[in-house]
Amino acid sequence: MPAAPKSPEKIDHQFTLPLIKENGSGWICVVVPKSGELFGTRKAVKIGGTIDGQDFQATMLPLGDGTHMMPVKAALRKTLKKDVGDDVKVHLSQRFS
Repeated sequence: MPAAPKSPEKIDHQFTLPLIKENGSGWICVVVPKSGELFGTRKAVKIGGTIDGQDFQATMLPLGDGTHMMPVKAALRKTLKKDVGDDVKVHLSQRFS
């Protein structure tokens, strides 16, 4: 019998960073400094929270230097009226296992 899924872990981390176009993937994202230290891993991390007050979930992807990029989907950027170069206020409130 498979193990029951774990409940999301509550976290409380906030930051304001600009949206950038990541060179390797071309995705529009924010790059979170020292995220490897914050999450204790350099692997992908599934998170949830808000961006400028709008709920979101994403998978933060490691860049290999102790940082993660957090892609911001086009639909959310359209709702926020934000694009590359604009600052977004991110509140991470959940980490999913």
